[in-house]
Amino acid sequence: MATDKPAGALIADLGERGLLDSTLVVWGGEFGRTPMVEDRTPSREASRGRDHHRLAFSMWLAGGGVRAGQSVGETDDLGLRVTEAPVTVNDLQATILHCLGLDHTRLTFRHQGRDFRLTDVSGRVVRDLLA
Repeated sequence: MATDKPAGALIADLGERGLLDSTLVVWGGEFGRTPMVEDRTPSREASRGRDHHRLAFSMWLAGGGVRAGQSVGETDDLGLRVTEAPVTVNDLQATILHCLGLDHTRLTFRHQGRDFRLTDVSGRVVRDLLA
């Protein structure tokens, strides 16, 4: 992958400078890609490609209170669906906010009779990721 070496260098550099403990690095690409070819219009070659899927994707966090070497969740063999320990987008957001020293539940505000917050009044801090 084109980002492996630069991302590794960033982490190593932060570690060498003693900044990794106080810096949270969050990396995420696009949503996952289906492993099979999608063909929406069989008569048009240009329409073929690999579709995005929103049910399973990968991200990584480093430094800033995150335990190194942790992997949370699993997908099926094709990477299409989460099969174990799902982490929702709201869970990820709550965890990132926690690492930044913010309690996502305290960011709640009421508007037109409904509670709102960055984690959409759900989300949990994923404790397995924390140092």
